Amino acid sequence: MSAAAVAPTRDQGRFRRSFDKNWYAWVMVVPTVLVLGVLVLYPLFQGIYQSFTNLNEGNKQEVICTKTLGGGEDCRDNPKKSQFVGVDNYVDLLTGTRGSFWLQFTNTIVWTVSCVFFHFTIGLGLAVMLNRRFKGRAFYRVLLIVPWAVPAFVSAFAWKFLFNPSFGLINTMLSGVGIDPVAWFDYRWTSMFTAIVTNVWLGVPFMMVAILGGLQSIPHDLYEAAEIDGASPWQRFRNITMPGLRPVSSTVILLGTIWTFNMFPIIFFVTGGQPAGQTEILVTGAYRAAFEGLRNYSLAATYGVLILSMLMVYAAAYRRVLRAQGEVF
Repeated sequence: MSAAAVAPTRDQGRFRRSFDKNWYAWVMVVPTVLVLGVLVLYPLFQGIYQSFTNLNEGNKQEVICTKTLGGGEDCRDNPKKSQFVGVDNYVDLLTGTRGSFWLQFTNTIVWTVSCVFFHFTIGLGLAVMLNRRFKGRAFYRVLLIVPWAVPAFVSAFAWKFLFNPSFGLINTMLSGVGIDPVAWFDYRWTSMFTAIVTNVWLGVPFMMVAILGGLQSIPHDLYEAAEIDGASPWQRFRNITMPGLRPVSSTVILLGTIWTFNMFPIIFFVTGGQPAGQTEILVTGAYRAAFEGLRNYSLAATYGVLILSMLMVYAAAYRRVLRAQGEVF
């Protein structure tokens, strides 16, 4: 018997022995795989396919049925049913023929980088402070986690009220110190600023809790040895704290980037895209394509595929950088 014929037989025997030994694990995994297939994989591939069609609200039905005088239905093929159009949606979106992709892409990058930067830096500072022993530490920990417990849309409405140009608390405070009220939502970057402030308030608790857990996993003996050797607080922070937090920080930065990139409710409820759609990000652009005006499902699917592709490229590049630095991710 040739080696090519023996190899499949060995693989089949290895698989059978593994199944016989761990059959219960396979039985437990199968329902999860089926659920993921129905809820995740099927919609994913369906969305990818739709991005290559011209599917919209007017041509989504392949068969049109109308009531007859006799009470029955007269059904016939829809002459305008959706068709396969190849990469036309991608060309139209990337060239600006439809939508405002590059404006939304720029807003998304600014929004994501700003939010993740402040999430991490403020969360790190609070975690370092809360890692020390002081009176009332438990109370402050609970208090700082409250924003994380509040639903995002509730926080969005609250901050939109605070930034209200006419009777918002922030403009009232500015007027109290002699500064003219700001029309926050009349300009692109002031409107984006309100959304960033809201999301920073929401996202800092997660970073703080994750980094605090990382701080508590660093052996205290390292700090004592460094202090005996005469290391300053900054040297201890730079050479012990930051390297010790690298596994945690790399994970939370990746997750924070993905979550912020797709953070829909803050932009939608706080700025509403004001002024004139100049603060829209990619995910809100996809929503408006799918659910406003003539609902263009194929264009929304194209947005989704592009967003997924960007995040996959980012995650792969991020993982590559971490591996180059000796981190296992």
